[in-house]
Amino acid sequence: MASSPVVERLPAARLPLGEFLEVVARAPLVSIDLIVRDGGGRILLGLRRNAPARGYWFVPGGCVYKNETLDHAYTRIVRDELGLTAQRANARFLGVFEHLYDENAGDQAGFGTHYVVLPHALPEGLTVTPPPEQHSEYRWLPVAALLNDPLVHEYTKAYFR
Repeated sequence: MASSPVVERLPAARLPLGEFLEVVARAPLVSIDLIVRDGGGRILLGLRRNAPARGYWFVPGGCVYKNETLDHAYTRIVRDELGLTAQRANARFLGVFEHLYDENAGDQAGFGTHYVVLPHALPEGLTVTPPPEQHSEYRWLPVAALLNDPLVHEYTKAYFR
């Protein structure tokens, strides 16, 4: 039996909110979180504007789109979340994590959000310029302070335990 040729597919674009919420209500999302350390080992955190995890400090990250390879998703998410050009091959994969929330991005009742998360640690000491769309502010925290701060989300803390 002959194998099918590999076909390069363009990833789907970001879905309109209504369509995205249909997916959220019915399936887990795959996402990539980014662990960014400055030259002193402090971790970059953003204060979430949107549900889920609104009002908590969280590491930057984003969802993988339909038909998007993990390498392409990583490059896109790093660009969109940090203002950098980077390749996944230069990051350290931290494993597979699961994030389960009671809320969703549309603040609709009746369903939560389920993420399968693939966190990656970027090389230390990069200069980042994160945009304001996802987080209302940013800060750098040492790991010990991050673990003791009640406003840092437990799912972010799990990356450092």
